[in-house]
Amino acid sequence: MALAAPGDDGVTVTVAVSGLRNTKGLIRACLTTKPATFPECDKDPQSLRLSVPAQSGPALVFRHVAPGTYAVSLFHDENGNGRLDKTMGIPSEGYGFSRDAPVHFGPPKFDAAKVSIGSSDMTLAIKLRYIL
Repeated sequence: MALAAPGDDGVTVTVAVSGLRNTKGLIRACLTTKPATFPECDKDPQSLRLSVPAQSGPALVFRHVAPGTYAVSLFHDENGNGRLDKTMGIPSEGYGFSRDAPVHFGPPKFDAAKVSIGSSDMTLAIKLRYIL
């Protein structure tokens, strides 16, 4: 399933982020249809990726999204280096997933985070989690 190109029909998917521990850096998110590339999306050229400044109540807006099954992953890139930092394999920056997918000894699978996007605009709420 491909994402709609800018200018094509599609819906708007807004991701409302909560639980931000500070306003340093950026919130980075990706929206993908491909289970094999979730949650990082860097190997999915068709994924949609957005970054917004970290602030109180940030929202990320994906436009022209074709109907289908997707998953969203995001993280709070506090130091602006473009990646989720880890200490001894444990994330040291905040992260979150659509459907508040649980994390058990690693990131959730696509099926735990998948959402169906239809013909209407929608808003997803994702709460950031911080371990360290």
